[in-house]
Amino acid sequence: MSLADTCAMAVMAKAPRPNHVKTRLVPPLTAAEAASLTASFLRDITENIREAARSVLLHGHVAYAPAGCEALFDGMLAAGTRLVLADGSIPTPPGVNGFGRSLFHAAASLLEQGYGAVCLVNSDSPTLPTAYLKHAAAALARPGDRMVLGVSDDGGYYLIGLKAPHAVLFRDIAWSTDEVSTQTLARAATAGLDVIALPLWFDVDDAASLARLMEDLERPAGIDPTPYAAPATRWWAEELGYARIGRQAGRDAENPPRLVGLGREAHQG
Repeated sequence: MSLADTCAMAVMAKAPRPNHVKTRLVPPLTAAEAASLTASFLRDITENIREAARSVLLHGHVAYAPAGCEALFDGMLAAGTRLVLADGSIPTPPGVNGFGRSLFHAAASLLEQGYGAVCLVNSDSPTLPTAYLKHAAAALARPGDRMVLGVSDDGGYYLIGLKAPHAVLFRDIAWSTDEVSTQTLARAATAGLDVIALPLWFDVDDAASLARLMEDLERPAGIDPTPYAAPATRWWAEELGYARIGRQAGRDAENPPRLVGLGREAHQG
């Protein structure tokens, strides 16, 4: 199939460097632990996208910043994951500021490559059900322009899916507030876009949501919706002793992420 029939699904991510990622989790974590958690999230989310690609036409990407840090992702991502720069350095329409510049950069770059649709996914939801990713890609594969939005319970969104780089969706948004999803839906209405809503989910960005994630990892199989198993994050939690997760479950992570300088010795340092 051609790229025009394929959805590019890209994780918005900073390179996992201490003191640059998950700073709201320091404390209770150290800067090194927060960086290694970020690396685990990236492995799980890209593996989750790879799993979704077994059922729907999509290619997994990481939309990264800053420029020049590509090597820092080596060994951390699912096989076949591609990199695309999304640091907001391209010219953007008036009113597209802050994080919106990076989102617009990622969407425009991938659509320019010839993809028929793009989904931008946050890097903070390692247990997001695979079914939600598949539903987003399938909704965008249907004829007609539309937006897919997965709203987070903090008022932001964990996924936005587009078939064209609609700058209005990123214009004059109060990023990092609980108004993001509400404002984005208002912009979609202004543009006359149909909206497909995904179920509510959560981000991990503070101690309370990290505790919720640890509970999610221990939920039994077969529940609805079924969270992604997040084996790399389980491995991180078990190695750090952050949660009571069985040793075998932690060791089931196939090829856990390469955490150069961020391993057990860093946790103990």
